[in-house]
Amino acid sequence: MIPAKVKQVLDSSGLVALEFEPGSTPTAELAAQRLGVATARIAKSLLFKSKEGTYHLVVCPGDKRLSSGVLKRSIGSKVSMANAEETERVTGFRPGGVCPFGLEGVAILLDKELGGLGIVYPAAGTDATGVPTTLEQLARITGGQIVDFSAMD
Repeated sequence: MIPAKVKQVLDSSGLVALEFEPGSTPTAELAAQRLGVATARIAKSLLFKSKEGTYHLVVCPGDKRLSSGVLKRSIGSKVSMANAEETERVTGFRPGGVCPFGLEGVAILLDKELGGLGIVYPAAGTDATGVPTTLEQLARITGGQIVDFSAMD
């Protein structure tokens, strides 16, 4: 079931989540198979914590790996990936279902590469959902900052 705070954001934005069998889309690869799209079109959401204690949610293509150096340059601080417990505490979502909708107190960084993919699919707060949307819609709805991570390699 989609969390109420996510459903409210989706409803007010005119977006509709696709829902599947519980546990069927916990990774970008499995989500891509379930949706019948390239793995890159799965907008994976990864939570990082800066050495100052601030949190940053990076939303990027499902087949992309970001180096710690790129993240440090974009955030301006050394970062580490949040563990599962910390991710759930900060976002309210368990790994596999983390999404950029309905977050508070977390900076959202949207990878510019998502814009070249057309429709992309972030999760909707569970490991069995995908939300067809675009980079522009994500930026408008979440207030996220579009970042060109490839320019920082």
